Amino acid sequence: MARFILALDQGTTSSRAILFDAAGGVAAVDQHEFEQHFPKPGWVEHDPTEIWTSQLRAARGVLGKAGASASDVAAIGITNQRETALVWDRKTGEPIHRAIVWQSRQTAPICEELRSRGLQEEVRRRTGLVIDAYFSATKIRFILDAVPGAQARAERGELAFGTVDTWLLWKLTKGAVHATEFSNASRTMLYGIRDCQWDDSLLAALNLPRELLPEVRDSSGVFGEADAEWFGGNILVAGIAGDQQAALFGQGCFAPGSAKNTYGTGCFLLMNTGPEAPESKTGLVTTIAWGIGGAVEYALEGSIFVAGASVQWLRDGLGLVAHAADTEAAANSVEDTGGVYLVPAFTGLGAPYWDERARGTIVGLTRGTTREHIIRATLEAIAYQSRDVIDCLREDSGLALDALRVDGGACQNDFLMQFQADVLGVPVRRPKVLEVTALGAAALAGLAVDFWSDRSALESVTLDGARTFEPAMSEDRRESLYAGWRRAVERSRDWADA
Repeated sequence: MARFILALDQGTTSSRAILFDAAGGVAAVDQHEFEQHFPKPGWVEHDPTEIWTSQLRAARGVLGKAGASASDVAAIGITNQRETALVWDRKTGEPIHRAIVWQSRQTAPICEELRSRGLQEEVRRRTGLVIDAYFSATKIRFILDAVPGAQARAERGELAFGTVDTWLLWKLTKGAVHATEFSNASRTMLYGIRDCQWDDSLLAALNLPRELLPEVRDSSGVFGEADAEWFGGNILVAGIAGDQQAALFGQGCFAPGSAKNTYGTGCFLLMNTGPEAPESKTGLVTTIAWGIGGAVEYALEGSIFVAGASVQWLRDGLGLVAHAADTEAAANSVEDTGGVYLVPAFTGLGAPYWDERARGTIVGLTRGTTREHIIRATLEAIAYQSRDVIDCLREDSGLALDALRVDGGACQNDFLMQFQADVLGVPVRRPKVLEVTALGAAALAGLAVDFWSDRSALESVTLDGARTFEPAMSEDRRESLYAGWRRAVERSRDWADA
């Protein structure tokens, strides 16, 4: 009897592997960082081979730590950094270019050209997304333009495109399976989220050959087998979801109106909207949460580009703290920010502003401003940006939010979580087990192979032992502080040159 589900959690800066037991407990974890490439300011790239080798190393490492073999693993679930685009040779399996990362702004000129052609509303209507360098489609166009002869090779069917999940699945199955699933497909800016088809009109708009594209399957279901070479025996790959949708699933946000916020490099808020795909009027995107048994469920999403990265900046760029954890004590050592607001628009602003020209701003500085005020303002900015998006989620969905479920590294900061509850006016719930992204991938795989019987069997995993932060701030104070934030955001907008 298999004892574990193996979750592969391929992130922006590291590849992780986690073994979950039948109770949803973490049996072992292994993690390896890989190199970030910055060819030009605002450009971010990864070596696809390093993504694969670091993920394989983590998977083998976690099995070794648990003393487990392939026969102990019921299935593999994959969750991945979304939107990052890779193109490789179908015959050799060799990448033709570095992966262009979701954070990278290098395709902004292509996006500007698409907007100039009046395609904004068509893209939103068909894909639920806005035209932005964040999404995969323009990254594919960039790669085909950058590599001599790539367009012709793509048209001949010699090249394959994939997001990171597709790349890992291809490598695990030694090229036997070229597939993705609904949640990742919906982040490409090429997928019709209502008819659940690759969109020929958008492919034509970018001159992208359909031959590049993977098959789209259910998020929970058997995709294929990981070759025995990798782990000493075949293991089914049975669940895949983009990292934020995996976290939504891992948090048990199965009911319409339930929402989660992942505090990582950026912040990603998703609200389950069930079988309805509402069109955002506030600057959010509509996305597919997952597809199971051919039935698709949707979510509204707001993406905040800089959250935990702003704390890294305090540490590495300014030297204000030695460790990210030091920010909590510093923030608690002052009563407030002394009127200081920090807008961390280092790479522009995401939802609901979508301003590529916004840049980081600090306002309200006086001679009385201290290191602690700036640290506190940085943490508060994460909560204010989340409030921006939550207000939009409420308006677009018409659904009430009774609590916000949280995960990600920065949610371990108690000051931030309490301030988040205060500025939202709703409870914030932090699970005991914070590995909810990997758990979501494991759950999708486990359901496919009957390791878990149904979704209800998973709910206790995230709810047991959760800590709830209750709002304690007056409404007048909350709204006054938030009004100051909105003024500060306006100072940061439309700053950089075109």
